[in-house]
Amino acid sequence: MSTDKPDREHSPFLERALERIIYASRWLMAPVYLGLIAALAILIVTFFRELVIQLPLVLEMDETDIILLVLTLVDLSLAGNLVLIILFSGYENFVSKIEIAHQDRDRPEWMGTLDFSGLKIKLIASIVAISGIHLLKIFMNLSTYTEQQLLWYVVIHLTFILSGVCIAAMDWIEGMAHKAHAGR
Repeated sequence: MSTDKPDREHSPFLERALERIIYASRWLMAPVYLGLIAALAILIVTFFRELVIQLPLVLEMDETDIILLVLTLVDLSLAGNLVLIILFSGYENFVSKIEIAHQDRDRPEWMGTLDFSGLKIKLIASIVAISGIHLLKIFMNLSTYTEQQLLWYVVIHLTFILSGVCIAAMDWIEGMAHKAHAGR
């Protein structure tokens, strides 16, 4: 008897059972997405805490402090948008379609059409924007940072930018390869 061939009677059953388990395992990510909703709530609380603390002082602030406040609020807003992109796209790409959103006229255009490649580009673009705002806030307070700290902040920001360019280039190359393969 040859050992090369799988047992025909048990293989389909075992294979289907394993595939069901693997397919159902996507729901293990659902608590992670609930955690992201909690993270979004934390960002909202932080946004309004910052606003409530700083609002009474706004008439006494100089231009630099006002710009720093606005940059902080924009930074928190971008972080919230990043969480939403990950939440919606991750859930729709890996767990289940958000059926309720398909009937909603306010549904974001990218929802349901953003694949993993598009998600990577949106994520890195958001990270670069957040890093850029953080870097701008640092440059507005240069006196509180050492030269070495400034250098590292710039290097980290440039690393994010380079990562984004590399991701975009890899996606472009992959797209060209798919087009070439489809043309055959």
